[in-house]
Amino acid sequence: MKIATWNINGIKARHDVLIRWLNEAKPDIVCLQEIKSMDEKFPGDAIEALGYNLETHGQKGFNGVALLSKIPFDEVNRGLPMLSDDAVDEQARFIEGVFSIDGGTISVASLYLPNGNPVDTEKFPYKLSWMDRLHCWTKNRLESEEPFILAGDYNVIPEPKDCHDPKGWEGDALFREESISRFRSLLNLGMSEALRCSTDDAGIYTFWDYQAGAWPRNHGIRIDHLLMSPEAAPLLNGVEVDTYVRDWEKPSDHVPVWIDYAA
Repeated sequence: MKIATWNINGIKARHDVLIRWLNEAKPDIVCLQEIKSMDEKFPGDAIEALGYNLETHGQKGFNGVALLSKIPFDEVNRGLPMLSDDAVDEQARFIEGVFSIDGGTISVASLYLPNGNPVDTEKFPYKLSWMDRLHCWTKNRLESEEPFILAGDYNVIPEPKDCHDPKGWEGDALFREESISRFRSLLNLGMSEALRCSTDDAGIYTFWDYQAGAWPRNHGIRIDHLLMSPEAAPLLNGVEVDTYVRDWEKPSDHVPVWIDYAA
């Protein structure tokens, strides 16, 4: 089974690119981020015509996540729970689907972590609090001892080797120690990072800015990750980054990352 994540950077702007990739790559489950569309205005007809079931959690013009699946949904949960009962998060950044597969079920979540810049504004504390909520959700979900995968744009550069110019990213919210330590805390709970289960190679990137010739110069960073629970990790067969998609006309600034999952 092929499970993918991709920050599409606007479903309407990238609709044709997505359809082309779905036809070529034929993934079974796709986690999309930054769809930038309200649920009722998401252009899903062509996606559903390819045999995908579709669930979205969107908002107008910003953020938004979606799940595409050739496997029917057993359950769909929208929004990352707040740590306080009286708190509300209006940003659409998390959607989880539960699916029946051979031998049981699997949960797959598409998540879009806050960027956090500029760090001297309220955006950075929001990023850190969101990551704290994700840690709490993950810790609770691990107690079920069932396989699940957290896939998406984490807006975190985990290590210097995941960036073409670590010096140039110093102080950025994506590379601040507060962000990295929270990412590591997810791994310390028992989660496994799919790509790093497959290779320790440096220079593997998933994002290239549109500016300053970042793509042709390969000035990229790796911020799109798939984290697997202890029950899911043993079924990992491999990981691929479809960098070639960045060369297509009107591409996203991110590229798809997918795992081969033995289910």
